[in-house]
Amino acid sequence: MANNSGLGYITIEGNEGLIRGALLVVDVRGIPMDFRYTDYIRPTKLERILYGNALDTYLKEELVLQSLLDAVEAEPQLWICNDAELLDPLKNIGRVKAVLISPSTRQPLESVGSIESTSEPNVFLLQADGVSAPLRLAFAAGTRSDEIQNSAALLVEAAGTMELTEPFMRIQKALSSLASGTEA
Repeated sequence: MANNSGLGYITIEGNEGLIRGALLVVDVRGIPMDFRYTDYIRPTKLERILYGNALDTYLKEELVLQSLLDAVEAEPQLWICNDAELLDPLKNIGRVKAVLISPSTRQPLESVGSIESTSEPNVFLLQADGVSAPLRLAFAAGTRSDEIQNSAALLVEAAGTMELTEPFMRIQKALSSLASGTEA
């Protein structure tokens, strides 16, 4: 593994019928350092019967997430996901901090870098740049306040040169390109 640097974006899509995942590690300027993906996984009828309601969890955490994290070479300082169900397993398996980032509709906070608690546990608002609405940050249960502060500082640094949710769009475009057989 390379030394920890940058931000890692990870997404898993699909459900019990068909599931796949991908990750993109970028430096704080948004420049790609690593990209990994899985092909679609389709469980057999027998697997669906045997795993029952636990199938989705098994597919997401143990097949897709574990294989992606085992394959990554440029391990980031912070994993960013877009699915709350991934927060705890990502923090546990990913060996570094994990956060779910989503937009908010709030007015901008006092200044860049400002963090505000919300009524939800482990959820904060972060003013990552000088013009946008604050971002909603959700952390895994048990995340220490120093980890939250360090994550916020890294996100503010990156927001100076990149749009923090945009790499998710790059992942989707890359997966679409792979599925269609083009490398556009």
